[in-house]
Amino acid sequence: MTPMGFKSIINTVCLGIAFMTGVSCSQRQVDNQSENLQKPKEVTAKDILGNPNYQAICYEGYREKSREIQPTIDQLKEDLRILEAMDIKIVRTYNVQFPHASNLLKAIHELKTTDPSFEMYVMLGAWIDCKNAWTDQEPDHEVESEQNAGEIDRAVALANQYPDIVKVLAVGNEAMVRWATSYFVQPSVILKWVNHLQSLKAKGKLPKDLWITSSDDFSSWGGGDSSYHTADLAKLVMAVDYISFHTYPFHNSHYNPNFWKVPVEESKLSEIEKVDKAMLRARDFAKAQYDSVASYVKSLGLEKPIHIGETGWASVSDGLYGADGSRAADEYKQGLYYKHMREWTNAAGISCFFFEAFNEQWKDAANPIGSENHFGLFGLKGEAKFALWDLVDKGAFEGFTRGGNPIAKTYNGDKESLLKTVSAPPTK
Repeated sequence: MTPMGFKSIINTVCLGIAFMTGVSCSQRQVDNQSENLQKPKEVTAKDILGNPNYQAICYEGYREKSREIQPTIDQLKEDLRILEAMDIKIVRTYNVQFPHASNLLKAIHELKTTDPSFEMYVMLGAWIDCKNAWTDQEPDHEVESEQNAGEIDRAVALANQYPDIVKVLAVGNEAMVRWATSYFVQPSVILKWVNHLQSLKAKGKLPKDLWITSSDDFSSWGGGDSSYHTADLAKLVMAVDYISFHTYPFHNSHYNPNFWKVPVEESKLSEIEKVDKAMLRARDFAKAQYDSVASYVKSLGLEKPIHIGETGWASVSDGLYGADGSRAADEYKQGLYYKHMREWTNAAGISCFFFEAFNEQWKDAANPIGSENHFGLFGLKGEAKFALWDLVDKGAFEGFTRGGNPIAKTYNGDKESLLKTVSAPPTK
């Protein structure tokens, strides 16, 4: 049959259907298209992680000096709209002990209901502690906290309540690394809960496409000291859907500074040239830690996706990373690190949950210029730090405010003023 003959038959059928139903084929096609447009977009963790169209960030958004003062739903929505404007589509949280995570999910749900085109997903964290953590008693790192079971139950409930938003569930945050002396646990504890969650998935009691992981330091994932290479860690690598590891060249500018200090052959460069090269070395330091985790996984005969659950750079510090320390903290270095990490991870198909979206002052409430308060890409009042100046120039934040303040550049956008605050690392 010729194409024209086939088309004639189709037209005849359409006329017949229109006569019998009173609806034309073309009208039915329009109705179907409209229905498809209204149907919510369905994506899974597998679609999101490693996809540069789904940029990731760590977010809590506490604005006050205590977490007892929770961000309101409206404040969370305000922040979420700002993050969406910078193409963030997945945010990471840390615990479900406070109302924050459930409020955040409610805020996203309400934004999606009002505007079906709004797209934001969550990597939901469940905090894990050892026995006696954060008390006046000696932490027992061989026994887990009695609070962990409740934390897991709350996370499961939220994942089931918001399956269209929660795409990853992370058991613990830096919960296995030994320098977390207040609360770390053995890998067997994380393994127990990961297996529990995987079992719930298998039984249909959690969404089948929900990915389970633990978010921890690179060394906890086998990338550092071989003493971490235990049978339980190997089982954990096998049990998770992917590995979420943390890398912090910023902190290592003090604790492991060989990569950071200016080599003698660069000593005659200008201060900014020294900084530019140091930030490339910082990126390469993060790459090396990624490779070390990948090497350990490969040594087990396993293949697992590996993504960066946390990395960041503080813009202010008066301590180990300030003028009398490694000199790592300033907005220019933060901006370069953000740029380099996004470029590398986007090209490599690695998700990078950059730490963090907004400054939070509760972390070192007694010391306003402590580095922990200044990892945000935005200040507390919505000030866009150097890393985001280009987005301000493009009008990405036009009309957005935080606490009534428009989103504007720090230093009034004067780069020369910014550069006056920048110091090169010490020379080797």
